[in-house]
Amino acid sequence: ADRLERFLRFRARHYAGQRDFPALAGTSELSPYLALGMISHRQCLQAALSENDGSLAEGDAGIASWVNELVWREFYHHVAVGFPRVCRHRAFQRHTEALAWRDDEAGFHAWCEGRTGYPIVDAAMRQLVRTGWMHNRLRMIAAMFLSKHLLIDWRRGEAFFLRHLVDGEFCANNGGWQWAASTGTDAAPYFRIFNPTTQSHRFDADARFIAEYVSELAALAPRDRHAPSAAQCNQVGYPRPVVDHKAARARALDAFKSLPPNA
Repeated sequence: ADRLERFLRFRARHYAGQRDFPALAGTSELSPYLALGMISHRQCLQAALSENDGSLAEGDAGIASWVNELVWREFYHHVAVGFPRVCRHRAFQRHTEALAWRDDEAGFHAWCEGRTGYPIVDAAMRQLVRTGWMHNRLRMIAAMFLSKHLLIDWRRGEAFFLRHLVDGEFCANNGGWQWAASTGTDAAPYFRIFNPTTQSHRFDADARFIAEYVSELAALAPRDRHAPSAAQCNQVGYPRPVVDHKAARARALDAFKSLPPNA
């Protein structure tokens, strides 16, 4: 309750503008307490109402944005109840179960260990394994990289996250992975595939977060940390990309286009 009060009083008003930047303390950091039942979504909503003059959707943009995230979390609980197939390792969109996921053990282990050659992905995965937590923007980037760039079954990533996250909670984790893999209720369109390097420049512009978790790149100039050259990779002992973004994107698009229509 104290953390909730401090967040709403001191950080919530900046939430909308800072929540996507992993190097900033811009999120509520309440997810572990929600996952463990130490605080409830009702407590959060009631506190938001009190701080925001009785409004959830209007008023302060930061508080309204945070409430929206709470709503998504609860939405995925309702999906699990209303469509229990998602609790049985099934895709919400049935036609996507025909997708031919790749068997790529080397790629999967590179992703798990944070050595894909894409610094923002690797920083995210190392943060997860080292701390038991991952910034929300990075969860989307990392999940989409596994399911779209590597075209590896999203359920493998879902299980890995749930095993490592201190705020791991089935419904929200499943919903997030199915969103990234374009198999869920509100899924990203299959043709929406994040470019990790573009995401890196946009949300970690000075590569401060990358330097914190991918220490071998810390000595490089900030502009070079997003996509180091082959020579720079060799110099500091960082792996080259396991896949080319353009080629991987084309492969994923072809795989989704070959699916039967969604009845």
